[in-house]
Amino acid sequence: MTTLTSSPSTHSVTLQQLLESGDRQHSLLQSSLTALLAAADNISEDVSVAHIPFAQFRLDSRHVAAHDVFVLLKSQTGHCQKSRNYLLQAASQAAFILSEIDPSDLFDDGQLPADVLSCPLIYVPHIRDFLGSLIQARLQYQQPSRLPTVVAVTGTNGKTTISQLVAQLTQLTGMSSAVMGTAGNGRLGALVQASHTTGDALAVQQFVYQMALEKAEILALEASSHGLDQQRLQGVPISVAIYTNLSRDHLDYHADMAAYAAAKARLFDKTHFPSLTHAIINIDDEYAQVMLDMAHASGLTVWTYSLDASKPATFVATDITPSLEGVKITLQTDIAGGDTADKGTGDTDTGHKESRCINIVSPLLGRFNVANLLAAIAAAAALGMSLERIAKIVPQLQGAVGRMQRVASRDGCFIVDYAHTPDALSQVLASLRTHCEGQLWAVFGCGGDRDAGKRPLMAQAGLAGADRVILTADNPRTEDPEAILQDMQAGMSTAQYQRTHIEPARQAAIEYAVMQAAPNDIVVIAGKGHETYQEINHVRYDFDDSVVLQQALQKAGRR
Repeated sequence: MTTLTSSPSTHSVTLQQLLESGDRQHSLLQSSLTALLAAADNISEDVSVAHIPFAQFRLDSRHVAAHDVFVLLKSQTGHCQKSRNYLLQAASQAAFILSEIDPSDLFDDGQLPADVLSCPLIYVPHIRDFLGSLIQARLQYQQPSRLPTVVAVTGTNGKTTISQLVAQLTQLTGMSSAVMGTAGNGRLGALVQASHTTGDALAVQQFVYQMALEKAEILALEASSHGLDQQRLQGVPISVAIYTNLSRDHLDYHADMAAYAAAKARLFDKTHFPSLTHAIINIDDEYAQVMLDMAHASGLTVWTYSLDASKPATFVATDITPSLEGVKITLQTDIAGGDTADKGTGDTDTGHKESRCINIVSPLLGRFNVANLLAAIAAAAALGMSLERIAKIVPQLQGAVGRMQRVASRDGCFIVDYAHTPDALSQVLASLRTHCEGQLWAVFGCGGDRDAGKRPLMAQAGLAGADRVILTADNPRTEDPEAILQDMQAGMSTAQYQRTHIEPARQAAIEYAVMQAAPNDIVVIAGKGHETYQEINHVRYDFDDSVVLQQALQKAGRR
């Protein structure tokens, strides 16, 4: 995350001061702080926690400095010994500790009675409900700054592309825009690589505040299911929420697809995000109704988008004409021209409105990028941009790095894409199939220490969409790449093996594809996209698919 250029830690503050200076319209934070202080007074007879000066909130015990407040959150593994260690590490420095974990669970073995801690410990079981707001209140205390308007995108695929397109569309009209997500965080053109799609609550709030200090007007961010489930985005002023799609991913975390969908649906719940005004939902997806139900229950203006002209969507792409240079579409919509931000109906019943068509030329490759573009256009319209102005800007857009990214070559067509789920890989291959005069190649693997059930599905998706498949390593992490490849081959037929080449070393696999592909073939290097590393046994080695591909093309005399 971006480092704060203006640190609030130069002055201390108390919880009572935050309560008194807070936004009176932010009732959740006000009521939560009042309850927190009441609970704190009940356990501390000698000193009121409400009046203990502190510097900053910290979520990592290793970063706690003198007079900070340590917030102890539950581990996803439920490992109390680790949590107790974090507590002890922070206690010697912290002004006090706010714990999501019941102290009786931390000290039930008698090893460390709670009364020997060197600072007050307050049990706050629902702290995630207001933690982001609390952190932002602290950041704003010394130097208040207007936070940017936030557009949040959730879904298995398309988050990075849509968030970048929204930022580009708004910036090209003169607004100052930023992004936060998988491909990096920061102002457009100056992104800093992120370790997580959605950082922890402290990192998120610090970044949003930093963008405010830098006068960003619009922030487009990716909302991961992990981040939503763990309430890392609580307190972020999201105005427009977008849903793209749901396909198998992260089932090592979520119990099943229903739980995965429920986590995504939190983004459309106004009780979690009171500033929400618009929901933009892809009704071509089978889980769209889950999002629609939540958005309607929240009373949001609901706009939908679709690639199916027979569906009553707010934004529909018709007459789609793709090429390797981009795509031409006709956008059919019932949204009026001019300032559209306040003209939503709150429903998706568009039968009574007058439909109109707008011709759009996009430089983005792939049919699925038409859907991504529709979502971004809808978001820009929700922010107040006219559709006519948007249409004029679209030809200037650039795809996100590592998303259907074409690498220059003397012959053939070579693409780097982040597709790392069966559905995403299928969509990429289907999009390129219509352009392929020769054979379509797919080079990909599966990550280690993740959902193993996805592995054979990835292989089958590649074999169904491509003529030739090269199975290789992705980020093996702590697993043996050979074992991952064995999992991917489960259920493969003899005929499928004949179309498959197995090469565990990713660089060698890319070089093999470059050497073997004919001049009229298309080769897709999938799975890592924008990533500039390969993670093996807890070490990240430099590895950028686009760079390795360029080197392979140069070596083969094809660049």
